[in-house]
Amino acid sequence: MKYTKFNNKHKELGGKMVEFAGYEMPVEYTGVNDEHINVRKNVGVFDVSHMGEIWVKGEKAFDFVQKVTSNDVATLKVGDAQYSCFPNDKGGIVDDLIVYFYEENKYMLVVNAANIEKDWNWLVSQNSEGAELENASDNISQLAIQGPNATKVLQKLTDVNLSEIKFYTFKTGEFAGVKDVIISATGYTGAGGFELYMYNDDAEKIWDAIFEAGKEFNIKPAGLAARDTLRLEMGYCLYGNDINDTTSPIEAGLGWITKFTEGNNFINREYLENQKENGVEKRLRGFEMIDRGIPRKDYEVYDENENLIGKVTSGTMSPMLKKGIGMAYINKGSWKFGNEIFIKVRKKMLKAQIVKLPFYK
Repeated sequence: MKYTKFNNKHKELGGKMVEFAGYEMPVEYTGVNDEHINVRKNVGVFDVSHMGEIWVKGEKAFDFVQKVTSNDVATLKVGDAQYSCFPNDKGGIVDDLIVYFYEENKYMLVVNAANIEKDWNWLVSQNSEGAELENASDNISQLAIQGPNATKVLQKLTDVNLSEIKFYTFKTGEFAGVKDVIISATGYTGAGGFELYMYNDDAEKIWDAIFEAGKEFNIKPAGLAARDTLRLEMGYCLYGNDINDTTSPIEAGLGWITKFTEGNNFINREYLENQKENGVEKRLRGFEMIDRGIPRKDYEVYDENENLIGKVTSGTMSPMLKKGIGMAYINKGSWKFGNEIFIKVRKKMLKAQIVKLPFYK
C-alpha cells in the first residue's frame, strides 16, 4: 500500500480510508452529500496526490507529445493546459490526461493513478523520437481546492494574481512561502477552483496554510466519493467506467479533444477519423431517471419494446438535482436526446430519459 503525504491529515480529520489505485485514500469525511454540496456552494479540498506526473523533455518533446495525444499540442502556449487522451493502436484509449506546456521543450503529463505504470510503459514503447521521459509521480503531491470560494482562500497565500489564471492555464510561483508551486486553474468538479502541484517535502506545510486561510469560509476536506458525484453531475468521463482500452474517443463524445488538424498525426488517427466521418455503432449518453431509482455501473438499458440497447457506465443519486443520473453506451438508432429508455434495476424496468450533458448547470 502507498500513502500520500497527507495520510495523517486525513486520519486526524476522521477520513474513512479505503484502498484506491494502490493508495490508502479517504473516501469520505462528513458524508458524500455534505462534501459535494460544500464544493458546489463554498470550498473543499481533495488530496489528489495519487495522480501520476510524467515529464517529457528535450528537443523532441513536442513531436512526441503531439504523436501520443489526440488533442493538438501545437495550439498551446507556455502556461496552457489541455485535456487530452492517449489513443491506443486498436481504436481505444490508454488513458485520459492533462498536458501542461511547462516551458519550451518541457511538458508535464498528468495521468490517472490506476494507470501510471501502464501509461509509462506505453509511452516508453512509443518513444521512437528519443524524447526524455521522467516519471515524477512519487515525488509530487497534488491538492485540488474546488468551489466558488477557492480563489478567496488561496489568494491570501500568494502574490500571484489568481484571477488572471484563466480556465485551463497555470502559473508557477511562490505559494504559502514555498517556491515553484504550480497553480493550475483546472479540476474535475465543474465548481471552479485550482489544482496545486508541489514537492512532497512541502506538502504538509501547504495543507496547513490552506486550512488556516480557509477557516473563515468553513473550508472542508472532501473524499473520493464526492469527487465522483461532482464529476458525474458535469458528465465528465471516468477512466475504467466511461472510457477504457476498448472505447474510442469518438464513441465517448470526446471528439472535441480529438483534433484532425493538418500535421497532427497522432497514433491511430486514420481509424478515428474514419469513425468521425462514417459514424459509430454506440455512443456515450447521459440520462436522468424519471422513476425513482439509482442507476449503477453495468446495469442494462432497454427500449420500450424491451430490446437491450446499452449498458450503464456510471450512475449515482445527484446531490444537487435530487434524482438518479447516469451515463451509458447506447446503440445507434436509440441515442437521440429526449428518448425514453428503461434501466433494469434489480428486476424492475425503471423509466429514464436521454439528456444533454452536463446534468448540473
